[in-house]
Amino acid sequence: MKYAVSAVALALLTACGQPQDTTKSTDTVTAAETKAHPFTYPLTQKGEVVDSYFDTQVADPYRWLEDDRSAETGSWVKEQNKVTFAYLDQIGYRDQIKQRLETLWNYEKVGAPFKEGDYSYFFKNDGLQNQSVLYRKKGDGEAELFLDPNTFSADGTTSLADVSFSKDGKVLAYSISEGGSDWRKIIIIDTESKKELETQLVDVKFSGVSWKGNEGFFYSSYDKPEGSELSAKTDQHKLYYHKLGTAQKDDVLVYGGTDVEKHRYVGGGVTDDGHYLIVSAANATSGNKVFIKDLTAPDSAFVTVYAEGSADFEFVDSRGDELYFVTNLNAANKKLVKINAKDVAQDKWTDVIAETANVLDVNKGAGFLFAHYMVDAISQVKQYDYDGKLVRDVTLPGVGTVSGFGGKTKDEQVYFSFTNYNTAATTFAFEPKAGESTVYYKPAVKFNSDDYESKQVFYTSKDGTKVPMIITHKKGVQLDGNNPTLLYGYGGFNVSLTPAFSVANLVWMELGGVYAVPNLRGGGEYGKAWHDAGIQQKKQNVFDDFIAAGEYLIAQKYTSSDKLAIRGGSNGGLLVGAVMTQRPDLMKVAIPQVGVLDMLRYHTFTAGAGWAYDYGTSEQSKEMFDYIKGYSPVHNVKQGVAYPATLVTTGDHDDRVVPAHSFKFAAELQAKAGGSNPQLIRIETNAGHGAGVPVSKQIELATDIIGFSLFNMGVKELPKQ
Repeated sequence: MKYAVSAVALALLTACGQPQDTTKSTDTVTAAETKAHPFTYPLTQKGEVVDSYFDTQVADPYRWLEDDRSAETGSWVKEQNKVTFAYLDQIGYRDQIKQRLETLWNYEKVGAPFKEGDYSYFFKNDGLQNQSVLYRKKGDGEAELFLDPNTFSADGTTSLADVSFSKDGKVLAYSISEGGSDWRKIIIIDTESKKELETQLVDVKFSGVSWKGNEGFFYSSYDKPEGSELSAKTDQHKLYYHKLGTAQKDDVLVYGGTDVEKHRYVGGGVTDDGHYLIVSAANATSGNKVFIKDLTAPDSAFVTVYAEGSADFEFVDSRGDELYFVTNLNAANKKLVKINAKDVAQDKWTDVIAETANVLDVNKGAGFLFAHYMVDAISQVKQYDYDGKLVRDVTLPGVGTVSGFGGKTKDEQVYFSFTNYNTAATTFAFEPKAGESTVYYKPAVKFNSDDYESKQVFYTSKDGTKVPMIITHKKGVQLDGNNPTLLYGYGGFNVSLTPAFSVANLVWMELGGVYAVPNLRGGGEYGKAWHDAGIQQKKQNVFDDFIAAGEYLIAQKYTSSDKLAIRGGSNGGLLVGAVMTQRPDLMKVAIPQVGVLDMLRYHTFTAGAGWAYDYGTSEQSKEMFDYIKGYSPVHNVKQGVAYPATLVTTGDHDDRVVPAHSFKFAAELQAKAGGSNPQLIRIETNAGHGAGVPVSKQIELATDIIGFSLFNMGVKELPKQ
């Protein structure tokens, strides 16, 4: 078991300068205002809501769009989609793009097998199935279909979110997401008969399932919020124990029920031997507290392993009373430490794998530890024993991204996946004792990877910082400044962008496009220092890094401003929104997806307050308010500015980054933008933040993004293949 004592924890500062609603009346955009645009956008009501932050008055005319349950918001969504899809329908080669996406997407995908009880399980997608299907086989027998998420809903929007088997493999608890929501249901079935054993558990959120033997399991959730469950604030996460055969109302509250135990994110995992429960508690997406409980002593109290919450701890494995954690405490690039559960004093901790110049992650399987390092965003793997002795450097199949190397201690081999921008994910079986890898499954994608090339460059950002970027395209591309180029970024939350295959990106490159991914500050590619260089009042560094990437691509004649598109999702949507409002001249097309765009109010929705480590909040201090307001995309759209052709995308069931962010940003652009570029919003119905999106909807979205981008770059017809 590798339990991510996940995310986190810098407590929010006490809020001051709380925003206050002063009025709630509305008026309507005038006909004269709409005539300034070449498009007839739906009329968007403007209210007179004004908030006060540290004696500064800030208008919020589109506050009413935050009400995701109102008929008015529902009508606005329908009218916006009418305008957007009418525009997209005029792109003559849109169907051609979709057909090519479907052709390339239609290849069999098979996941690595994993053993549970008497069976070996694996996921498979025949090609265009909306959701991957879980199969199983016993020994050398024939594989049988075990669980098909495509039957969960008629439109494929209910997805399988997690599977967790009891110790003996005879019971499965699996969770489902409906319409892309982060709220889950847990369904418990007998693995032989496949019949449900009891009533489903409901209202579960941000949770795994960790079994205590075969008796029951731990899971996490919030109390059901008042108001909309898709947007109302959730801030006290609780860990529960569910005993099989009992009602959910009788589940035992294990941690998180008191003011002292109040945290925004709480998770629990049981060691493989069933001896200890490891609990993580955090208030933000960086730093977490760690507690342990001896499950062999029913009345045992929690023991505090780490109380400060300012560093990250992730549980890897245990051997008896020895607990292994990856941490960045006093090790910005992380190290593996061993802590004895009988004496958790920090001066007794032992370093097993020391910190190096490269960021470390550790997995375990087949009785060994596998250290994964990022070297300029490229994977390297080393195999260790549990005493920290190096066994070997693992030979990888190429330059790219590796994931996996996980499994049970008794497994004889482990599996890993390898991918890069022009190599579809291939699964390898690794024999730890011999150190040999063999191909387990290689997908048959209908393209020649040798026709494409990737190059890593290092460019200079505004303050002199060197930033890496990988540029991928067809071989033979002419550097004449005329290539459609998609610049993709994220830059936040310690997230690392490493090379990975995408059919949508392949189609873009197949059509002559360049795909470029810089590793911006705020990410995790170079450890905590790189992350912290892009947070709070250093957030502008991230935008400067992205702007410099675009300038590099133009200077090196990969593209020009008329052929450059920028794209990013979630925190990357914020990146795109900030950069397009700061430098609208730099690019022709902007695609902010499910973006955090109203930075003054992001922390008032769902679990948004947990993002304060990266962003700070508008209520934290006047200095922080001024800084955030200075780049918040919703608040920096200016009258008459010619913004790039913009396609905002979101989902109406997104309860991670609520769609009101995107609604408000689109409304501001439509009301104020000058020039002739379209300012459109594409709102997917019955869809969330991105997880579990059906393949059909993924293809439709990719079609529209590629088509919109090329069309606005002046591409009249697609090149012949």
